[in-house]
Amino acid sequence: MSNNLAMKLRVGTQQAHTNSENVGFMKCFIKGVVDKNCFIQLLSNFYFVYSELEAAIEKHKQHPVISLIYFPELNRQSSLKQDMLFYHGNQWQETIKPSSATQTYIARIQQISTHEPALLLAHSYTRYLGDLSGGQMLQKIAQSALKLSGYTGTSFYNFEQIPDKQAFKEKYRQALDKLPIDDTSADKIVAEANYAFKLNMQIFQELEKILIETIGKDTYNSLI
Repeated sequence: MSNNLAMKLRVGTQQAHTNSENVGFMKCFIKGVVDKNCFIQLLSNFYFVYSELEAAIEKHKQHPVISLIYFPELNRQSSLKQDMLFYHGNQWQETIKPSSATQTYIARIQQISTHEPALLLAHSYTRYLGDLSGGQMLQKIAQSALKLSGYTGTSFYNFEQIPDKQAFKEKYRQALDKLPIDDTSADKIVAEANYAFKLNMQIFQELEKILIETIGKDTYNSLI
């Protein structure tokens, strides 16, 4: 029997998703205004977020909820390592640091991993389905704006192990609907997904400040 979690997540996070897309940093990005330093910081922040999330999911892969949405082919850490090596060189691990908003995001993942691991699902859903849905468009924008060739510098967006993204998203949604959860648990997962969107927005808002300093307030205002 379906729990309709996929539909609950889609409807329940619709506003948060819209809010995230309307952050100035993302609106500029979609219009092709991609500052290299901001993009590198975005990927660096994501390296820390995905490393934490993927370690937590791996730790709880036998959990009755997490086991059903355990898809290692989604993992981004390895791709992000390639991007870090490209932008920062061999000493990249000594170079990059998580921003304040990123530290908040990591702390939340650690907290739920310890106390309520089923909620990791909300972060998996928010990040990975978003990456599969809009990531290729963002990759093309970054490649064009930063004059990058192939996947060099944008490996994060490249899901080599998922050739049919639409089919995979459908498989993921079907897995959501089969999870052994009740309505109360479903509501908590939706609430956590909304919080995940907020945590992502806070990272974008940090980068927005850097972008404004780079392109100027007038140019920024004309874009949003």
